[in-house]
Amino acid sequence: MKTFIIIGAINAFLAVALGAFGAHGLKDRLDPHYLEIWKTGVTYQMFHATGLLVIGLLLGKVEVSSFFTWSGWLFFIGIILFSGSLYVLSLTKVGVLGAITPLGGVCFLAGWVLMIIGTVKDL
Repeated sequence: MKTFIIIGAINAFLAVALGAFGAHGLKDRLDPHYLEIWKTGVTYQMFHATGLLVIGLLLGKVEVSSFFTWSGWLFFIGIILFSGSLYVLSLTKVGVLGAITPLGGVCFLAGWVLMIIGTVKDL
């Protein structure tokens, strides 16, 4: 499905841009603890951007798969909740934002499980 390839490519682009921004623009502005949190957000965003690209390719191989479609949307929501909360936490140091991060992690896990199920059932 073209939508997930586009969303995946945009997120991969953003992960590279945000990684460079963290390495160069935030290096002297954030203490190492928060810079490491920023890097975690970038890493997980890139992993799941790649997952979105894979979902897009898989959807091109099957007619309709709700497993793959839901997997893609969960990856996207996970990027927003997991990586997004880590970026905001790094910049604001508002610790309560860390409570959002696990929700994104659960979305990632559910997305991978649905990809497994979709592969077993639909491919």
